[in-house]
Amino acid sequence: MTTFKMTPMDYIEREEKYGAHNYHPLPVVLNRGEGIFVWDVEGKRYYDFLSAYSAVNQGHCHPRIINALNEQAQKLTLTSRAFFNSTLGEFEEYMTNYFGYDKVLPMNTGAEADETALKLCRKWGYEKKGIPENEAKIIVCEGNFHGRTITIISMSTDPDAYKGFGPYTPGFVTIPYNDLDALAKELEDPNVAGFLVEPIQGEAGVYVPEDGFLTKAYEMCHEKNVLFIADEVQTGIARTGKLLACDHENVKPDVLILGKAISGGVFPVSAVLADDDIMLVIRPGEHGSTYGGNPLAAKVAIAALDVIRDEKLAENSERLGEIFRSEIEKIDSNMVELVRGKGLLNAVVIKPKGDKTAWDVCVAMKDNGLIAKPTHNHIIRFAPPLVITEEELMEAIAIIKKTLAQFE
Repeated sequence: MTTFKMTPMDYIEREEKYGAHNYHPLPVVLNRGEGIFVWDVEGKRYYDFLSAYSAVNQGHCHPRIINALNEQAQKLTLTSRAFFNSTLGEFEEYMTNYFGYDKVLPMNTGAEADETALKLCRKWGYEKKGIPENEAKIIVCEGNFHGRTITIISMSTDPDAYKGFGPYTPGFVTIPYNDLDALAKELEDPNVAGFLVEPIQGEAGVYVPEDGFLTKAYEMCHEKNVLFIADEVQTGIARTGKLLACDHENVKPDVLILGKAISGGVFPVSAVLADDDIMLVIRPGEHGSTYGGNPLAAKVAIAALDVIRDEKLAENSERLGEIFRSEIEKIDSNMVELVRGKGLLNAVVIKPKGDKTAWDVCVAMKDNGLIAKPTHNHIIRFAPPLVITEEELMEAIAIIKKTLAQFE
């Protein structure tokens, strides 16, 4: 009897045949992960420099997080919010103390957390600010990425996100990112309830605003009684060298949106945090999720955030991020146009060489043992798990250098 062994192409073709074509993955089929490494179905090891879009900040399959998952999975996984359970209050107390807010509203995905913040902002605008019903506006930024729901794509400026999905949800005003003058102009409208902003625009290509932008924007919002809402789904949880990217300017958002690395990539967990004056405008029946705040998620998130603190991953991210940018800037390559980032959230803008683009560079890096993914065709985002050591970082940088040299 012969056993059929699947090839990487077999796996890829099966996904193409039975799955929706809403992603364009790099041609590698991953099978296992540990720490900063992943292995494909043929056993080849790769440095993971995407970290599941910063969900795996604590590294793949961190034993403390997996242990928390296993222990709770054998006890109780889901009750819904129809009943109290013994873990949710523990999670809520932990989260509010950890981030310094009165209340937390748990959800599952980053997009759900963003939707929650939008509802919260509008309700606050009507009940607290006195905006006439159905006239609340929320200011957003060009180049934003907050998810892919109908409402969220309604505020997108990326045709790939919104084209063909209308009609769109009204109530959003778009301004250029990092433009305080444009913000000031829109804040003059008394019907503005909130300003939703990514402290660093990750999906857009790791756009870092000017120093002081967040501080000034926060102050301007407060002068006009407008909520400052920070989407830290990708930038939060130590990714940029601080617990939150807003911490670089000591700004505490009125509404904080978190996701991804809250669970270390082990289970979908997201959350919105705010103080009582804002959060308590949401009452029973007005918002919720069957899985939001489930016992499994609660225990996984507590373990994941313990790891961030105990292993000093924010500090590691800040130190190694400086080294990464410094080393990449030294590379003598016509394809390296610009390097930018904070902590271990970095991007390299690639100048095409002939018909070779950022995609080709990523495929070549994959062949050399490092995986990353282009965004917007000409930018490669480099975001390894924060547990990476300096020695491992230098090995990875050597792969990046070797790869770029192949295109010279």
